[in-house]
Amino acid sequence: MNDLVDVAVVGAGPYGLSLAAHLRRSGVSHRQFGLPMKLWREHMPRGMFLKSQGFASNLSDPDGAHTLRNFCLETGKRYADYGIPVSLQDFVDYGEWFQQGRGLEVEEQLVTDIAQRPGWFELTLDDGQRVDARQVVVAVGVEHFPRIPEVLAELPAELCTHSSAHDDLSGFDGQDVIVIGAGQSALETAALLHENGAKTRLVARRRRLSWNGYPLLPDRSLWQRMREPEAGLGSGLSTWFYSEHPEWFRHLPEQVRIERARTALGPAGGWWLRERVEGCFPVHVGHRLDWAKATGDQVRLGVRVGGQVREFAADHVICATGYPPALSRLRMIGSGLRSSIALVGGTPRVDADFESSVPGLYFTGPLVAPSHGPVMRFVYGADYAARRIASRVERSATRPLVTGGAG
Repeated sequence: MNDLVDVAVVGAGPYGLSLAAHLRRSGVSHRQFGLPMKLWREHMPRGMFLKSQGFASNLSDPDGAHTLRNFCLETGKRYADYGIPVSLQDFVDYGEWFQQGRGLEVEEQLVTDIAQRPGWFELTLDDGQRVDARQVVVAVGVEHFPRIPEVLAELPAELCTHSSAHDDLSGFDGQDVIVIGAGQSALETAALLHENGAKTRLVARRRRLSWNGYPLLPDRSLWQRMREPEAGLGSGLSTWFYSEHPEWFRHLPEQVRIERARTALGPAGGWWLRERVEGCFPVHVGHRLDWAKATGDQVRLGVRVGGQVREFAADHVICATGYPPALSRLRMIGSGLRSSIALVGGTPRVDADFESSVPGLYFTGPLVAPSHGPVMRFVYGADYAARRIASRVERSATRPLVTGGAG
């Protein structure tokens, strides 16, 4: 057996980096694996903006010093708590600044397997190395869960892809592209395609597009703020509940939690995106995919509208159709370990401190939205999760020996 580390953190996005910052501060021995901010670097398109407000886009820092605001002040970037969208590039750079500022040592290797052993876990890395840890926190992002509708799933990749497959949409200049979906990802993908010279059309089964409202004025009356509070995920009482009280959400009935985790807060576009969509390119709402087939170097779609089927043709179809999390799609969790993990809505059932039914195995981020609520799908949830998990694992961790010092 290799030397045991107290905690292995699997993932180096906002949730993984946030947790590692707290573990390092508390002196818990740990190792972290993953490619820092990989989802944001490789699976999001250039020119994208975060939907979250500036104040809701912070990684969790134990001292409160490594905030997005402080990063922007130090680097001369535009920033506001409300009203100025955060660019993808600024957020990626902020993640790197956070990692360096907190002194986080990320081993840039992927975990390919996690196996349970008596009293510890064995992790296999992509280079074949084995790592042993008393506890494991799986803090992976949604890049493991892209969904392509079944009717499109058999199309070749050169004709149909998920939106997460593209970090640069300029390559579609001059091509006829159909975007499937009605949420932020679909709307922004379509806008960026149009702005990069593609002939763009948006096809959505929803009867109309939804848009988030403008940020609320900070000088509203107390009564207005009570009726419609502003929170990390947006405004309104239900949004405030999801944003600020995941510890309450977990006490809702199971089926309610599963449904709210899936449907709350979407699909809708950011207020700042609306003028880049409406009137800029064709938007076909109330259209449901009926069939799809490849014909040479094009794809043809049969789309049902009411009782009729319309036919569309395009050079490429991009599915901005979400990332429904499911433990079964996380390949690093082998069948043996997976069979021991209790589920809720196909995701790990975790307790108040994010521990699964397998002692010592924790999950955080989108995979636990049915347990802790929709906030786990957003950067804003990283602070709550990191503090709860760090506090829990610290209580059971071994303390490093202190050497040297005054005699």
